[in-house]
Amino acid sequence: MNDHAPPEVLTEEELRATCLRLRNWGRWGPEDQRGTVNHVTPEMVVAASRLVRTGQSFSLAMPFDQNGPQTGRRGRHNPVHYMIQSGTDAHSGCQDADGLRYADDAVLMPTQCGTQWDALSHVFYDEHMYNGFDLRLVSSRGAERCGIEHVSDRMAGRGVLLDVAGHLGVAALEDGFPIRAALLEAVAEAQGTVVGAGDFLLVRTGQLGRCLDSGDWGTFAGGAAPGLAFDTLDWIQDRCLAAVCSDTFAIEVRPEATRTIRRPWHWVAIPNIGLSVGEIFVLDPLAEACRADGHFDFLFVAPPLPITGAVGSPVNPMALR
Repeated sequence: MNDHAPPEVLTEEELRATCLRLRNWGRWGPEDQRGTVNHVTPEMVVAASRLVRTGQSFSLAMPFDQNGPQTGRRGRHNPVHYMIQSGTDAHSGCQDADGLRYADDAVLMPTQCGTQWDALSHVFYDEHMYNGFDLRLVSSRGAERCGIEHVSDRMAGRGVLLDVAGHLGVAALEDGFPIRAALLEAVAEAQGTVVGAGDFLLVRTGQLGRCLDSGDWGTFAGGAAPGLAFDTLDWIQDRCLAAVCSDTFAIEVRPEATRTIRRPWHWVAIPNIGLSVGEIFVLDPLAEACRADGHFDFLFVAPPLPITGAVGSPVNPMALR
C-alpha cells in the first residue's frame, strides 16, 4: 500500500494488541507521571542550545482570541477576553481614590481551545490513564495524577521539523491524507534530518496554514484532516521521542483507521505510551526558514502553564534557530 492510499481499517482487537505491545507503564517507575519526556536528558538540552545558529525565533502559537477554530462542540469554545479595569475607567476618575490609573483583564477559555499540550490524564484506556492510574483520579476537582503541571519543567530540548507538505510539493496535504512511517522516513532523509531519542518532533501538514490564509475554518475542529497514520506509533516508540506536535486539530489522520473507535492513535499514544502530544501548532513560517538554509532542527522551548490538575494547557511554543 502506498502513502496516498486510504488508512487501513483496524479491528478493535488489533488496536488493543498495539496498546499492550507499546505500553510504557512502569518503564520509569510505578509513580511516574511524565511519560516520554523522561527520554530528555540534561545533556540533550545542552546540545539543543547549540542549535541556535541565526538568532531567529518563531512563536508556534495561534493568537488566543475569538477568531480561533473552536465551534462549541463538546464544550470547547474560543477564548473570551474581557476587561476588569480599562482606560475608560481611568479616564472617568473612578480609580483616582486609589492613586493609580491602570488596566486589568481576564481570559476565560478551555485549556485545549488553541495551541496546546495534552496532559497524560487527557485520554483514558478502559479504566486507566497512563501508568495504570485509575481514571477516577480525574474528578470534577481535576487530575490527581498526570496533571499537566508534572511536565511544566520538561518541555525543552531538540526540536525537529518534518515538513511533509513541503516534501510533497504542496501548500497543504488533502484532508484524510495518511502520513505513514515510511513517508516520515522519506522526509527525514530528503531533509538530511536524523530523528532520535529525546527529540520533540513537529510534523507539518499545512492544514492550519490553509485555514489561516483562507479565513475559513471549515471542519478543522474535529473533521477530516491529514495526519499521522497508525503505523507511526511503532516508529515513534522505536525512536524514543519526547513528544509529537502538529498543525492539525488532533494530529492523527481523520477519518480514523477504525470503524467504531474514535482517536485510535490517541488511545495508544497518550494512556499507553505516555507520549506528550501538542496540537494546533503554527508551523508554516518556521518551515519556510528551515527550507531556506537547510537546517530543520532547533532549540524547542514550550512549557505548559502549571495549572494544577489540568488535563491540558495552552502554550506559546518557541523555536529558536
